[in-house]
Amino acid sequence: MARNSQLSRSIKGSVALVTGAGSGMGRATAHLLADEGARVAILDVNGPALERVAEEIREIGGDVLGIVADCAQQSQVTAAVEQVAAHYGALDILINNAGLVLPALLDDPAYDTSWQKSLDIMVSAQQWAIRAALPFLRDAEHPRIVNIASTEALGATPHNSPYVVAKHAALGLTRAMAVELGKQGITVNCVCPGPIHTAITEGIPEEDKAVFARRRTALRRYGMPEEVAHITLALVLPSASFITGAAIPVDGGLTIRNA
Repeated sequence: MARNSQLSRSIKGSVALVTGAGSGMGRATAHLLADEGARVAILDVNGPALERVAEEIREIGGDVLGIVADCAQQSQVTAAVEQVAAHYGALDILINNAGLVLPALLDDPAYDTSWQKSLDIMVSAQQWAIRAALPFLRDAEHPRIVNIASTEALGATPHNSPYVVAKHAALGLTRAMAVELGKQGITVNCVCPGPIHTAITEGIPEEDKAVFARRRTALRRYGMPEEVAHITLALVLPSASFITGAAIPVDGGLTIRNA
């Protein structure tokens, strides 16, 4: 009997670019895409970390291209996208994952620096990469863009306004690009992780994490990078062809828990 389902859940052979892939969610996403048969380009400003991830993927037989680049520099982002397309002859999937946290009080002398760098890396770099990738995504059979934001795009915490503003802007960028690129068949979605075990959160004492998770999340724990990566994977499948402009929390129930 013929299968009733017609849409593919395979990304084998697709070309994907993951920014901020030297650790955390970016690393987990790169590994998962490679495990699923994609050819994966990984980008990070940290050269040694990037090479470690590339070697990990090679050891399991994955096809990987490592590119050291600073997402705060438009020329480097654009050149990286072009390098991926030149190396593989295509670009089907763009994952804008690069991020950082630079907490700053409003009267902190370093506030303006934190503000600008946060916007450069977590907003401007996303649109730079999207615009550079457009000529190649337009030629892709199943073009996909996923921007990684945060639950801070859905609310706010104090003393962290540069990050909060950048993540709200990443969500706005996702929605704007989804509307603009929809007629070309390019989907643009946003993943909003909550408390996740990454380099950004590793400085928080484990007992403090446990208390926060019990008080704030429905699942009462921090998440793992791979749990975020699997949602990103779901959004780039060929079968994810009628979802665009969405903001999907991966937060253990943080955004829905009142008490």
